[in-house]
Amino acid sequence: MRSLLLFVVSSLMLAGCHGDKPASYDANAFFDSVNYQNLSLSEDGKQALVSSDKNGVFNVHAINVADGTDKALTQSQQSTYAVSWFPGDNRFLFTRDKGGNEIYHLYVDDDAGQHDLIPDPNARAEFLAFSQDGRSFYVLSNERDPNVMDLYRYDASSYQRQRIFDNTQAFAISSISGNGRFLALSRINNNADSDLYLVDLESADKTPQLIGDLPGEKANFNALTFGPYNHYLYFATDAFSNFKQVWSHHLLTGNQEQVASDHWDISHFSFSHSGRYRIQSFNEDGHSRLEIYQRFTGKRLQLPALPKGDISDVTFSNDDKTLLFYLDSDTSPADLYALDLPSGKLRQLTHALGAGIDKNRLVAAKVVRFQSTDNLTIPALLYKPQTASSSDKVPMVLWLHGGPGGQSRHGYNAVIQYLVNHGYGVLAVNNRGSSGYGKPFFHLDDKQHGEGDLADVVSARDYVKTLPWADGEHVAVMGGSYGGYLAVAALAFHPDTFSAGIDLFGVTNWVRTLASIPPWWQSYKAYLYSEMGDPVADKARLERISPLFHTDNITKPLLVLQGMNDPRVLPVESQQLVAALKKRKVAVQYLTFADEGHGFTKKANRIKAAKAYLDFLNKHVKPHNWF
Repeated sequence: MRSLLLFVVSSLMLAGCHGDKPASYDANAFFDSVNYQNLSLSEDGKQALVSSDKNGVFNVHAINVADGTDKALTQSQQSTYAVSWFPGDNRFLFTRDKGGNEIYHLYVDDDAGQHDLIPDPNARAEFLAFSQDGRSFYVLSNERDPNVMDLYRYDASSYQRQRIFDNTQAFAISSISGNGRFLALSRINNNADSDLYLVDLESADKTPQLIGDLPGEKANFNALTFGPYNHYLYFATDAFSNFKQVWSHHLLTGNQEQVASDHWDISHFSFSHSGRYRIQSFNEDGHSRLEIYQRFTGKRLQLPALPKGDISDVTFSNDDKTLLFYLDSDTSPADLYALDLPSGKLRQLTHALGAGIDKNRLVAAKVVRFQSTDNLTIPALLYKPQTASSSDKVPMVLWLHGGPGGQSRHGYNAVIQYLVNHGYGVLAVNNRGSSGYGKPFFHLDDKQHGEGDLADVVSARDYVKTLPWADGEHVAVMGGSYGGYLAVAALAFHPDTFSAGIDLFGVTNWVRTLASIPPWWQSYKAYLYSEMGDPVADKARLERISPLFHTDNITKPLLVLQGMNDPRVLPVESQQLVAALKKRKVAVQYLTFADEGHGFTKKANRIKAAKAYLDFLNKHVKPHNWF
């Protein structure tokens, strides 16, 4: 009898794995893919400088534009990122921190080796630009005062430096003109209002002059780039629309004109090195729409047929004959392409997707919208597993983005694809307060976090219950950073709504987090306080929305992951939450990474985390039925 039962069970299990079902891949297969980031093209157009985690940890690589040959230029165990080639030779700049602590230093690689250009080990640095003639480059650093970033000019040959602007008023420094004369700054008054300033570095007192403001109104003005001939500063503003537009400011006359606008936010704006081409992108419903124009004729450059996806990091060679860019999609990581403009020949230089994964087994996201509790329309991205049907319903994960003010966008996400491949539907919710949907939508959650935005998450659960292929009774919430906060808040303030939660380095105590922001965020403090609240003046409300003060409400299983070097959300945020839940015997699992910060950059850690997500969901969310 026992043998007969085993035969029946085995037969049923095999029947559920018949050949037409999509293959399931383990985490190693998904993270065997390569992440490519950053892009700098050598002056001769032959070598692309990129960041790549091909060997498990991000390092600097050079990719041959002719044939895609890949050569590792750094071999650090600390995540290391490409910055720029030097004009005219094979030296390059790169940056790294220590274990994710975000105290980035700037390094140069030359014939003598690799050198740290920042003498103070506790200082933070950020590359700004090379000068137009290539004889110098500009770096921001908080060596003089930990709270502000001053401007330094480095000699490109000797690396000798001079501090040329003391940022005593805690401006956000945005851009410098190619001739080194003008500096663009922003003063952030709050999350709805920032003013644009211009400094003439050749003037005697270097006093910032206000050039972007809307008297009596709240509006954001932010510098984008200086024009190639040092005649104009280009800036983004939402002063005249609910969406960010591009305007120009003539550096001598002060005249300002609209340059580019749409019914979506401008997300990128730049020029080719020669100034012949203008490159711009709009954030269209979570998708990047690229436009390239010949600057003098206004004629749009027609690109050849390309694989479906988003184009980013568009870079022209100095002679404008070669165009390099990344292209990624929901089902394919970012790959580097080279386009020869005279011939129209397109070359794919990298193949990022792991060789063991069939792209056709991955799932593209669909833009959907649903109504929240107050009838506000909420956009989202929906991923439906290929196995899902009305007769084979799948459990769901609500994916909550970071921020506050972030956005879930189209593009490859290995974790989402991994979960979908293993039979979980995913709804990436762009709750109120998300960027990309206009000024009014963005500000709907100001000082209302944990309320309206959390109601959107609850409504998302109601929405997935209407999907004929979704199991609306088995729904988890999952997010990182601010999304991690929302996931824990969902369990604390709606304890019977969700099956479980996954919290990746999420805030649990807003009073502490806002009072302990890193010193180099000083220029953005007013932004954060206007968005979330002041830790002193708004203490009562912040405690009311902080899950740490309401752990007695949490009864559903929770997985918590934390980088131990995180400077934004301190490890104590996770530690105290986990301790409180363990004391009450709530099913809580805690996974830490000693060599990570606010996000996991090393491939081995991302694999470990992904396996933990799936094991947790399989245990606590997926229905456990024999037949």
